[in-house]
Amino acid sequence: MQFQQLRYFVAVAETLHFTHAAEEVHVSQPSLSQQIRALEKELGADLFTRARGNIALTDAGEALLPLARRILADADTARHEVQELAQLRRGRVRLGATPSLCTGLLPDVLRTFHDLHPGIQLLIEESGSHDLVRELARGALDLALVVLPLPTPSPALTTVELLHEDLVVVSAASGPRPGGRSRSVRVAELEGEPMVMFRHGYDLRELTVAACRAEGFEPSFTVEGGEMDAVLGFVRAGLGLAVVPRMVAARAGRDLRATPLARPGLSRTIALAHRSDVAPPRAARELQNVLLASRVRRVPQTASASSRV
Repeated sequence: MQFQQLRYFVAVAETLHFTHAAEEVHVSQPSLSQQIRALEKELGADLFTRARGNIALTDAGEALLPLARRILADADTARHEVQELAQLRRGRVRLGATPSLCTGLLPDVLRTFHDLHPGIQLLIEESGSHDLVRELARGALDLALVVLPLPTPSPALTTVELLHEDLVVVSAASGPRPGGRSRSVRVAELEGEPMVMFRHGYDLRELTVAACRAEGFEPSFTVEGGEMDAVLGFVRAGLGLAVVPRMVAARAGRDLRATPLARPGLSRTIALAHRSDVAPPRAARELQNVLLASRVRRVPQTASASSRV
């Protein structure tokens, strides 16, 4: 008894027509009929009655049908499981992330994942949340790390809050401390301070500008339009201050000073997103598990609106 014979048998049983069944399984009708006869010979019983062109299951066919379906389903499950395991040896994951997360969160996470699954190719797309949501929706990414709330709510995406991250002010260690001798600086004290600003499309740009405007002033830019590494380099050179995530500041080196923002401060919520209508591949699900295990802390449910700009 062969899987192919059982597949042909199920097709005929479901269509009750040899020609239609042959079309469904992409084989010629004579070949299908020959395999059905071979199966009947091996089992020692007719599976169909063929009276005047009308096809019907015999008692033996009725008994075999649920068993054949189960055998074929188990074979498909076995094939799927083996393929899933193979994906963890030589698959790929397409991950999108904002540039600040590529600098702060991802290096350690990707190192952990690579140690667990060295055969998986990691393809990283750096962009703002708006672009990443669009790339997810069109199937160009398996997973994406985005800033909540999403720029445009999408019911086609599933998001899981990953971490709640404070923002800090970075300045050149050789220069004056923002806010004077205080251990923290208020957003209002940034008025008139020279600032280095990210290019358009960075979530941090919108967060910083919105916070300054909420305090009644427009930020003063000395340099505008840089990527994360460039912004940090400009700050090191003493060209101005920048507002960055705490994890980025922690990796920035001793030549940069990180000053916390006074309460309520500024923070952002990072979420892991994927399409709701398509399950991520096995390798992507494994990376998802590593990311979720790396959570710094859960987002407080009672966080005030002012602290989440």
